[in-house]
Amino acid sequence: MRSTSTSATDPRGRRTVLAAACLVAALSLTATACNGDDSASDKPTATQTSGQDKARIPSSVADKLKRHGVDVDKWADGGWKDWDKDKWLSSAKDFVNPVIKGLWKPERMKSADEANKTVTTKDAAADQGISDPEPTPVDATAEKTPYHQNAAPVGKVFFDSPEGSMVCSGTVVKDVNHPGKSNLVWTAGHCVHAGRSGGWYRNIEFVPSYNDLGESAAQLSNASASEIAPYGQWWADWASTSNQWIQGGSETGGAGAAYDYAILHVKPQSGSKSLEETVGAALAVDFSAPSAASAGSMGAWGYPAAPPYSGLKMFKCLDRPGRLSLDTTLPTMYRIGCTMTGGSSGGGWFRVVNGKTELVSNTSIGPTDNTWLAGPQLGSTAESLYENMSRTHGGQ
Repeated sequence: MRSTSTSATDPRGRRTVLAAACLVAALSLTATACNGDDSASDKPTATQTSGQDKARIPSSVADKLKRHGVDVDKWADGGWKDWDKDKWLSSAKDFVNPVIKGLWKPERMKSADEANKTVTTKDAAADQGISDPEPTPVDATAEKTPYHQNAAPVGKVFFDSPEGSMVCSGTVVKDVNHPGKSNLVWTAGHCVHAGRSGGWYRNIEFVPSYNDLGESAAQLSNASASEIAPYGQWWADWASTSNQWIQGGSETGGAGAAYDYAILHVKPQSGSKSLEETVGAALAVDFSAPSAASAGSMGAWGYPAAPPYSGLKMFKCLDRPGRLSLDTTLPTMYRIGCTMTGGSSGGGWFRVVNGKTELVSNTSIGPTDNTWLAGPQLGSTAESLYENMSRTHGGQ
């Protein structure tokens, strides 16, 4: 995820130790405040059914597929694998994601590739002097295990693209209209929709606290679904991203990069508890879009999957943000030093506000040499997207 330009010394001073420590502590407190007893017996059991099971497609979803000329029976029997880019469902109202039970088995999850967005030297040079100097790289550090005690809202987003199975990161966020019972997940727009050259991805699922104990590939060789997904697998029954990403997003972020965010509404494979109740945590979203200069320290969390990382373990970076501008007509993005790679896309950026940890951005783009990450400011457009999702799909 990196650029070929060279790093400049950051004159502003970075990585205030005290602020970073407070951020980590606050996130841990937020993640465990609602957990109560963390014993394994309180966790829902992740069920696994045969991948050959025919998808049960609700009539409303079936009708939508039919309107687009999709054979519903063929889709249910595996026709979702046939990608015709001339008929790719792409507009905001076209999202369909019928449940296919047992699709995301442990091995399939482990083999998913990173969803990568790189910014080239040419892209970075378009800043017209607005961008701050490149930050000093910050080495990503492994999150403490078990993840559900230290970063419970963080997990992995899985989806299928024409290139195969892919993975991003995501965060459980609060639902303002359904306090304590949120089924909302924040991630990047490019983790749900291909942008102007494509459309909606398929089989989108969220797994909170993926690989909770941070085990290696060898240790996970015979892992059960409950070991990989201790709090279950949550299928997205609706996804929303910005019109700017749908119309302008590209392989390098493009004109949609400053609006590269998305929100999922998910549902459990079984049971009636909400996602927030199940994991015991959800973070508020800060839509005030603070300036980089006033935002203070930020931390980015995610599951980097491109080398040298494997995608199996959760990492984090802490830094003070600077500004990144790709175009003078677009809002600036936040940029922090971080060595996380593809797969961390969509992972939340957090900061402490009045003693509480809030989500303030998400990982969007980075350069090819893996030295920094950039994420969008979350302002009125992002807030409208969130509020519409909460009103229309929240509580279901």
